Amino acid sequence: MKAIQYYGPGDIRLDDVPEPMPEAGQVKLKVRLCGSDVHSYFAFLPPSPTLTDVHPVTKERLPVVMGHEFSGTIVALGPGVDTERLSVGKNVVIEPLISCMEPTCKPCSAGTRNICPLATFIGIGGWGGGLAEYIAIKQEFVHVLPDGISLEIGALIEPLSVAWHAVKISKLHKGNSALIIGAGPVRTTFTYRAFGASWVGISEPAARRRETALKLSASALFDPLSSDVAAETFKATGGLGADVVYDCAGTQATFDAALKAARPRGTVVQVAVWDKSPTLDIMTLQRKELFLTSSQGYDREHPEILQAVADGKFLLLGDLITKKIPLEELMTGGIKVLAEDKDSQSECGR
Repeated sequence: MKAIQYYGPGDIRLDDVPEPMPEAGQVKLKVRLCGSDVHSYFAFLPPSPTLTDVHPVTKERLPVVMGHEFSGTIVALGPGVDTERLSVGKNVVIEPLISCMEPTCKPCSAGTRNICPLATFIGIGGWGGGLAEYIAIKQEFVHVLPDGISLEIGALIEPLSVAWHAVKISKLHKGNSALIIGAGPVRTTFTYRAFGASWVGISEPAARRRETALKLSASALFDPLSSDVAAETFKATGGLGADVVYDCAGTQATFDAALKAARPRGTVVQVAVWDKSPTLDIMTLQRKELFLTSSQGYDREHPEILQAVADGKFLLLGDLITKKIPLEELMTGGIKVLAEDKDSQSECGR
């Protein structure tokens, strides 16, 4: 079968690989949709396997099949699969988080697998990936899509879960104001609306993404290239500042803006994947008695999100899908466009 394999930063290839067969406790999926793992194009995502070193959990070394955001249709079942829940023909979505699950691992034992020090993802650390025609995968990673939810929407559940988890970490309360810095596809405005935010501001330099955020019920839009986001946030919130600020961009400038835009004793949540650690304006943090925290992926929240989607809380998810490409065009029409042409990113949703 055809599969996109990751050999290292800047080295991604379309290969012919053996088609997988399901082993005990696994289901085989025909993969329909997936997102692109652009961060891997620049650098290894730790802990990551290399060409010489295996990942401590997956026991695989590079190359590995890419793609951690995907849905698919079950085409075969291995021995021991729960046939009351899973059957051939069902459409499913994958929750790709992998952790060590060793009894000596405190995070895994405490039920916080996403902060396991060895945590990785299917499609990044090994065990197959969504950028292939098929995958054989353990049944515990598989969630059935509710009736009426398309495979296209199913492929968005993984990135949506990142925003969902961040809101839960922040303890956003009904009636709170929220500022989202960086309005990429993961940062869907209606996630915050679903938790009861009364005001949702969006700071985003790309006009297309600001327009999409407006369609998704944003209260205010700010272009950080032409306005003082913190000052505009205070103005829009009656001089109070945002109750919660989510930095989803991960730059020094956005981190500083998040601290400035939060109200006194407000909360700042770091959601972005950072290339390097920022410096902290400790004076602003202390003077305002801010609560600074972070969000790491998600942990077994897919069922909650699937139920919310089934309940009609995310009716416009399909608007985030702006382009579909075949595997053969992943590099030229997908990863390289996003990695090298910054202007094109304003046109790209998912």
